[in-house]
Amino acid sequence: MPGKPAACRACVAAVRALAADVLEVDLAMVEPPALAFEAGQWVSVPFGAKLVRAYSIASTPRSASLITLCADVTPGGLGSRWFRALAPGAAVEFKGPLGGFVLGREETRGPLFVAEEIGIVPIRSIILDLDEAGSATPATLLYWARDASWLVYDAEFRALTRRRPDFAYHPVVPDGAGGAPTPAALVDRLVADVTGRVAYVAGGGDTIAAVREVLMARGLERKTVKWEKFW
Repeated sequence: MPGKPAACRACVAAVRALAADVLEVDLAMVEPPALAFEAGQWVSVPFGAKLVRAYSIASTPRSASLITLCADVTPGGLGSRWFRALAPGAAVEFKGPLGGFVLGREETRGPLFVAEEIGIVPIRSIILDLDEAGSATPATLLYWARDASWLVYDAEFRALTRRRPDFAYHPVVPDGAGGAPTPAALVDRLVADVTGRVAYVAGGGDTIAAVREVLMARGLERKTVKWEKFW
């Protein structure tokens, strides 16, 4: 089990652009040599006294010596500028792991994942972790983005559906005519029965609130809908 959050040092091993404003960075751990974490957790990068930025881990716990962070750098603030400037060989300090947006190993209910754009990052970690663990629990992912370029892990999830019939994937982007549903409307349309379900929702605060309302109206208890707010 992961321990308490600790100060960590790492070195940038690779940087990739998944979209114009979405970057992925591999960090080779230095101290400790491996980061024990749970899928869905994040790390905190300090920028001064009481000034930090949080970045979700996109990789899985089985890659503990080389972790991957993924961020939307559109906001253009302090954290975005720092993330854009990362290059191979750069030293990085952070604290982690942090966060409770995790799927317990004892969980037997089928997870329903709802991701809005960059909210996919912790969910991607959880889904890949389930696959690597050989889990036979059926899972569903509803993935909403403003356009196809923001479905940054789309090909990966499509490949997973071909390998795993117990994984259902529903990507949605606007069609230009106002025909694409909101994440909450998509959940309302596709999720008729929540029996034996647990939900994980990540994205903007308005989306999280709307999706939770739909799921609770279906019968899920509030505590059964976990969430991670990105903006």
